[in-house]
Amino acid sequence: MSIHSGSRQILIHGMVLVMVGLLWGLAVPGTPHPRLALGAHIQFMTNGMLFIVLATALLALPHSVGLKSVRVMVVAAWLTWGMALSEVANSWWGTTQMLPLAASEAGASGGEAVQELIVSIAHIAGGLGLICAWVLLLVGFLKQPASAGTR
Repeated sequence: MSIHSGSRQILIHGMVLVMVGLLWGLAVPGTPHPRLALGAHIQFMTNGMLFIVLATALLALPHSVGLKSVRVMVVAAWLTWGMALSEVANSWWGTTQMLPLAASEAGASGGEAVQELIVSIAHIAGGLGLICAWVLLLVGFLKQPASAGTR
């Protein structure tokens, strides 16, 4: 993998996340917990756009982001899928531990222990992945002046 191909992978993940979010939005009213389903829709849309912005910055602007950092960003994209898909499942499960405010608004009463664990692990891993990706992107852009012109 090169920085360019990794950036394209991130871009594709972002575009597909947005597409899935648009389609999932049609299913929101048919779930047992539509407010949690709406959270999944927002998760797909927002994170998809975040990855599109991240990849566009890598592809179009001068930076010093290295290949290892881009690999971490690709992993973050995969982890984000887990997080968003766990929210889709949660619109049926109604877990309460990881997203207590949304669960309260949705009238969720809690899921099985394994369901709570899946949602928690997916959110922790996805959240940490996103934080790492954006820290590495920021560091890669701060290392080198924007006028340097290398990618």
